[in-house]
Amino acid sequence: MKPGDYVKVILDNKEEKGTILDSHDSSIRLLKLDSGYNIGIKKDKIREIKVLKKVEDEKQEKQEKKRKNLPTISLIITGGTISAKLDPKTGGVSWLTNEQDLFDLAPEIENLANIEIEKPFMIASESMTSKHWKELAKICEKKLNDPNIKGVIISHGTDFLHYTSSILSFMLGKLNKPLILTYSQRSIDRASTDASLNLLCSVKACLSDIAEVLLVGHANLDDEYCFAMSGTKVRKIHSSRRDAFKPINTEPIAKIHKDKIEILKKYNKRNKNKVKANIKFEEACLIKFYPGQNPDILDYYAEKGFKGIIIEAGGLGHLNTENPSWIPKIKELTKKGIIICITSQTIFGRVDPFVYSPARELKQAGCIYLEDMLSETALMKLSFLLAKEKNKEKIKQLMLENLSGEFNPELGNEFLSF
Repeated sequence: MKPGDYVKVILDNKEEKGTILDSHDSSIRLLKLDSGYNIGIKKDKIREIKVLKKVEDEKQEKQEKKRKNLPTISLIITGGTISAKLDPKTGGVSWLTNEQDLFDLAPEIENLANIEIEKPFMIASESMTSKHWKELAKICEKKLNDPNIKGVIISHGTDFLHYTSSILSFMLGKLNKPLILTYSQRSIDRASTDASLNLLCSVKACLSDIAEVLLVGHANLDDEYCFAMSGTKVRKIHSSRRDAFKPINTEPIAKIHKDKIEILKKYNKRNKNKVKANIKFEEACLIKFYPGQNPDILDYYAEKGFKGIIIEAGGLGHLNTENPSWIPKIKELTKKGIIICITSQTIFGRVDPFVYSPARELKQAGCIYLEDMLSETALMKLSFLLAKEKNKEKIKQLMLENLSGEFNPELGNEFLSF
């Protein structure tokens, strides 16, 4: 027998069934139980091990199942917790070497679609750069325009997933079929993993009529259903819960159950148009304002050559206009052609320069108030437009236009429902 074989381990007083794993200790047999938990059994306590299914037989079964007349979905694996599991040799986690492990978690997928896997890179989300976003956009363009592919899924790390969903929304524009980004907060070898439901719901989203960039993940702590959320209106708002992502200033596009999809709002429908990726990108910067902060910090970014700055300000979009006032520095930089935009630190709600006079002064100084746009989305949009357009006035105009659903002009109290 070897790692991957499904076995029955016979002890003096009980039996255990599971999959043999690599063990760093030669005196221990490591077994993954059907429950998902791993146990170690001392070899001298084992009376007999019976191999119930060889790993080669299982692989052959998977290949045969792929011959079914089912739609094909492209899965692009990029890293993150969803692509990692315990490495018994080190005690830590390592990237998956057998991608089929992902689908063993959700066997229902085999009856829904054939999965075509591509792995352009394996990287944690905090290490993503514009190089990776450009590569993903080009791959997605190819897959979305392939008539043999029903939809595309990207598996990704959680922490900065909403940056990727935002930039792909701008780089790819109007889609012709679903593009889903999904994740897990817990690795696939944990019994509490969220990967199985997230993957199953992502496949169902790919088979739907929703031609949007969507982030799909747990809607609550239970394995009941997932939300399908717009790629520009979603944010990670919890460090460890399985329902880490929530739609911000809007409602989800859909609830995806194991047996149905419940549509909640209007969406772009599947069509036969060609997708053309625009992968231009010029990095803007994001600054979080805090009380007492010196506005000279803006000089640093100006000297580094940044042409656009997003300032995450107070609730309605306030910065210090007294001592030290930010207005003189903002006037100085906007006259030099640097685009300065204002978002809110509050996440929910929208900035408004017409409620209090300090914000009106900041708008008169040249700040662009981005209504209910999320700071991360604003950063990606400005970085995209700085490279796409050379006319500064055109960029300012486009920052206030709804290009990929980044604004909700009918904002209410939607967040209270979630």
